[in-house]
Amino acid sequence: MNKDNISNTAMPQPPISVLQPSGADNTGKTLYTIIIFSENLAGVLNQVTNVFTRRQLNIESLNVSPSGLEHVHRYTITCYSDEPTIRTVTKQIEKKIDVIQAQYFTSDDIYVMEQALYKIATSKLLENKEISKAIRFHDSKIVEVNATYSIVCLEGLPESIMTLYHKLKSFDCLLQFVSSGVIAVTKSRREQLSEFLELREAEYREQCRQ
Repeated sequence: MNKDNISNTAMPQPPISVLQPSGADNTGKTLYTIIIFSENLAGVLNQVTNVFTRRQLNIESLNVSPSGLEHVHRYTITCYSDEPTIRTVTKQIEKKIDVIQAQYFTSDDIYVMEQALYKIATSKLLENKEISKAIRFHDSKIVEVNATYSIVCLEGLPESIMTLYHKLKSFDCLLQFVSSGVIAVTKSRREQLSEFLELREAEYREQCRQ
């Protein structure tokens, strides 16, 4: 497995912009999701993140995983920006030699999901019934309990993840928090990567016949 396969973890005090359900931060910029497909080679992640660094764009979340196509990996990156900038960034990423395809999307174009783990103090959980009520209310579940700590797991939208985070934080029971970063699939009926790869394969076979 490529050592570039890492998911970003949420900080103990997440930025306010993450909590904006409308897809825009307090500066009016839009939250874009860039989905990148590349060959599974060392150094690709560094090439991609350098594009954001040069433009001084902050990555909100980053998830890297297999794509379902052999030897092809998928990068899902979220970032607040304006459309001209994010369009330029996407084009620069796609020019990288090991990148197969890069596209950007708004929240209307994709379905997103995130997973989080919350480590909470068991003593506080037993003392305060409101904590267990909050856990049930957010459709999360306790996956481990011992005398020292309990672990809560939640899968859902980023907004739900952060709402439970702040709720548990208010109870002063939260010991650790980590989130997977956003994963996303497009809502389009077309599978553009498959179409692109099929076209490239057809062009290659045509060149071989000449």
